[in-house]
Amino acid sequence: MPGARRSLASPVVSGVLCPCGSPRAAGAATAPGAEGGGGSAGPCGRSLCEASEQDRRLRALFQKLDVNRDGALCIHDLAVGLGRLGLHRTELDLLKIVKAGDKDLDGQLDFEEFVHYLQDHEKKLRLVFKSLDKKNDGRIDAQEIVQSLRDLGVKISEQQAEKILKRIRTGHFWGPVTYMDKNGTMTIDWNEWRDYHLLHPVENIPEIILYWKHSTIFDVGENLTVPDEFTVEERQTGMWWRHLVAGGGAGAVSRTCTAPLDRLKVLMQVHASRSNNMCIVGGFTQMIREGGPRSLWRGNGINVLKIAPESAIKFMAYEQIKRFIGTDQEMLRIHERLLAGSLAGAIAQSSIYPMEVLKTRMALRKTGQYSGMLDCAKNILSKEGMAAFYKGYIPNMLGIIPYAGIDLAVYETLKNAWLQRYAVNSADPGVFVLLACGTISSTCGQLASYPLALVRTRMQAQASVEGAPEVTMRGLFKHILKTEGAFGLYRGLAPNFMKVIPAVSISYVVYENLKMTLGVQSR
Repeated sequence: MPGARRSLASPVVSGVLCPCGSPRAAGAATAPGAEGGGGSAGPCGRSLCEASEQDRRLRALFQKLDVNRDGALCIHDLAVGLGRLGLHRTELDLLKIVKAGDKDLDGQLDFEEFVHYLQDHEKKLRLVFKSLDKKNDGRIDAQEIVQSLRDLGVKISEQQAEKILKRIRTGHFWGPVTYMDKNGTMTIDWNEWRDYHLLHPVENIPEIILYWKHSTIFDVGENLTVPDEFTVEERQTGMWWRHLVAGGGAGAVSRTCTAPLDRLKVLMQVHASRSNNMCIVGGFTQMIREGGPRSLWRGNGINVLKIAPESAIKFMAYEQIKRFIGTDQEMLRIHERLLAGSLAGAIAQSSIYPMEVLKTRMALRKTGQYSGMLDCAKNILSKEGMAAFYKGYIPNMLGIIPYAGIDLAVYETLKNAWLQRYAVNSADPGVFVLLACGTISSTCGQLASYPLALVRTRMQAQASVEGAPEVTMRGLFKHILKTEGAFGLYRGLAPNFMKVIPAVSISYVVYENLKMTLGVQSR
């Protein structure tokens, strides 16, 4: 047709799998039942293909790529094989393909791993295509690309979007040009999208990042969460600081609303025992009787004040550690994020830890004991010395690893389970699913690290409790287990869990409203 463009993709690559998981030839427009006498139709509208035919096509592609005929695809095989098929990829792209499909970690893909990679990758591509297809007409045009990138905080003109549609240069500057829009219609259909990306490692899937980014906006008053990750575009356009400001504001409101439960948790961690079995109602009654309703918010001021410096230090440290790790991915894999996040959390906590001690002492103070935060700090410094501001530091640092690790692992597991089961036409889980995943993962992380958090709080409070001996972390663990049993390591857990759901919900609502106020594009 006039203006048609030649695709450099081989017909062997094009259309290996149809949406129902069976093979087809690219561009074939066979109607249901037209191939040899009817038969049941799959989701793609074509008659269902036999498994043997699918296997034959996949093996044909595998054999074309298996240059050295050793039954496995290494980076060299893919470079040469894809080059012969007109698909030119950088060495980094090829490394990503192998890493994504290499289940046995032998540095190459056997046939089963190759098939699994194609099937999994095509499903991700379909989710991205559906998210970009705003009009739901089976095609992506320039306006839809502009809107989708705007949702991610990236502003481009319609002319720039048309250039994206027209052609994509692959490999390097002087490399061959692959046309995604093959027929010159200035739109991309599913076949064109799949043909271009099927053997291209699209790892940073935009709408999965957009919807599923595990964010610290799920603020439950703890300080062990992994930092937010921002795309290159968000950093370049300045959207990152708006997200941080919105998250900080949401955390401040959330912590203030749940401060009475947080103070009760600290009191139960420090004072509750077998002989003094403080309950929730009794604890609130005791606080109000001792200091009136205002006493329920003791320690909240310093708890809110430390949000800003901690978030800023954690973000900057996280970005530097990502560069130190040397990853060239925009978004880190889960184990890399755990490492970078844990180190960034440790750096941030080390910087603001004296504020943690102040928060605990202010929450435990009696009426009239201190005139304010500065008076409390002066009192601790004069009577106990500078070392007092780092009591409980070791269990606090140790608690970062189980909290962040389990929080991330549970969140990723829930995310993947939802995507596998429910993500048919979109990867957008909706608000309630996101809140549920964030709440469950955070709760599991807290449950794992709670004994260390309790020991940390008791060490921070040692000098403020009359007659309390000076003990080490190990000694305190032994003492609690000996006098109270394993249950003693979970004192205050009830009010801590009671605040999770309201804290997450309040954080989310305030965060979304602050984003609109600050001009951050919502999805």
